[in-house]
Amino acid sequence: MPLVPRSVRSSAALLVLMAAVGPWASGCRRAIRAEMGEDRVVEAGVPVELGSREEGAPVLSWEPGDGTPSVQSPRLSHAFARPGVYSVRALHEGQEVGRVQLTVVPRPLLRAVPAEAQTVLWMPTLRGNMEALVDFYERLVGPEESENALRDAPLVALVLESLAQSSGVVDPEEGFGLFLLPAFDGVVALLGVTEPEAAMQAVAQELESSGHQVSPTGDGAMRVIPADSGEPMLLFVDRGYLYLAIPDSDADEVEPGEPVSVLAVEPAIADVEVARGAVRDLKGPGLSESALYQELRAKVAEGHVYLYSSALKAGAEEKESPVRGFMASLVVQSERMTLDGFLASSRPLFQGANAPASALLADSALGPVAAAQLSVPPEELAKLVFGAPGSPLRERVVERWRSRGLDPEALLKALRGDVAVLVYFDAPGFLKSFVQSHRPEPRGTVLIDAGLTSAEPVLRLLDEHLDGSLLRFRVENVPGGKVYRTMLRGFPVQLMVGAQRATLLAGEPLDGRPRGDVGRALRERLGGEAFGAGHQSLMADLGQLRADLDAQHSVPGVTAERLASAQGLVKAVLERFLPLDSAFMDFSLAEGGARLKGGLRLREGARSGQGWR
Repeated sequence: MPLVPRSVRSSAALLVLMAAVGPWASGCRRAIRAEMGEDRVVEAGVPVELGSREEGAPVLSWEPGDGTPSVQSPRLSHAFARPGVYSVRALHEGQEVGRVQLTVVPRPLLRAVPAEAQTVLWMPTLRGNMEALVDFYERLVGPEESENALRDAPLVALVLESLAQSSGVVDPEEGFGLFLLPAFDGVVALLGVTEPEAAMQAVAQELESSGHQVSPTGDGAMRVIPADSGEPMLLFVDRGYLYLAIPDSDADEVEPGEPVSVLAVEPAIADVEVARGAVRDLKGPGLSESALYQELRAKVAEGHVYLYSSALKAGAEEKESPVRGFMASLVVQSERMTLDGFLASSRPLFQGANAPASALLADSALGPVAAAQLSVPPEELAKLVFGAPGSPLRERVVERWRSRGLDPEALLKALRGDVAVLVYFDAPGFLKSFVQSHRPEPRGTVLIDAGLTSAEPVLRLLDEHLDGSLLRFRVENVPGGKVYRTMLRGFPVQLMVGAQRATLLAGEPLDGRPRGDVGRALRERLGGEAFGAGHQSLMADLGQLRADLDAQHSVPGVTAERLASAQGLVKAVLERFLPLDSAFMDFSLAEGGARLKGGLRLREGARSGQGWR
């Protein structure tokens, strides 16, 4: 054996001994390393898994860093209740053997909604959104009515209490919503919370105070028996969200022999465990990364509240609907609510064709208190009026016309595709009647106008219908058509049919009002392209009604004193019970579907007691 210095042989022996004993040697703490992974972002309420899954892994002391007690275990599963930045440490016999920094962010509500959810109404975050919505609702219905309604709504009482206290078990950075599942006959409410158990107890107490019976199920949930003995509800928590499954106890039962829709491939049931199972089995992004949702989300504006709905899947025997889904956003301000929505379609609606705007709107009396327009292709308008081709309604109408010697096809072809309605308030007539009878009786004028391509089929139908009728009327021939006049309930009614349009005037003449382009005036007031060609629009303007009342400085047959008294009383009633100033809805074709616009505007200074605070 070669000669080796004793010092070298001693060092070599020591190294062999250390290698043989390895990390099991007493005092070699640095050989233990906890599996922590890289610093990363995680979601509040969702458990984070740290440590080893291997059998026989050493027990470590885990310090989550969020104020919760340390845990003694080979592995840590921990959910962080609140957003923030946390350093998680793993220790072995007092020595740190691992550390990771976790940035905890709010869990988006749609990640807590199962991907198969068919319809969802939600508020993405509570802070700033709930306050605006409640304030608007208060102004619309009044503080007392608002407080009563909101406190009776599922989970809303807990939200309002937490926001009012600026602290509590509700997470203001997460959301609140409702969703429907195809397999569950009912609705599921959900709410982001920071302390699940405390939130459960708070909701249970609120339900019990309303007369419901609440009892634990033994598996972390609570069963709620409604005060009216309806179907039991289920309250449970899952990954940072509190859920309340509310079955539909009024579901219609299918009678023997009644046809079942082919859309209901698997009929929904009112078993709350179905809803809990769908939430429990939720993995990954939930509804948040649905392709249809992502497509529609890009087409609507930012808002405080959102609505999403996917179309039902048609069965083999059901004609496929072109509608794929719908999404809308609501922007809520103190005195205004604005809707922006989009309807996705697999093929062009109305065959992609537009109809002209109403000729009535282009030239009529200004200042209507309500207006509506349909501008759709003639065949689509015929479907609305007479039913779809091949439908029982259409067949009955066609058969009835033919039995009278009328040509139904000619009448359908006579429609141009535009129909409009204008309603005017007769303030002088209303005030005079109110002073004399002390009763508020409606007074005004209604104009209904339909564009025509030919007058002859319409005139034939009218003459056939009125022949032998008990209604007393006069007919006057005019160039290209006729005028029919009669009285209904004391009001004059006139129908004029010409070569290009049929116009019904019910009520007092509008000769004293200024005329102009009503459609343009409405667009300037409401914004957008409402009441234009290809638009289906609806508007109510109580602000115009109030202006008409205020504009009456004298009414024949009424003294100035009695007129002022009547105006003051009517105005006070309107301000007390009708805080709405105006409302509109507009539907129009767009690439890939259709656009929906709408809005509500409250009267300036509408009441708000902020009773929910």
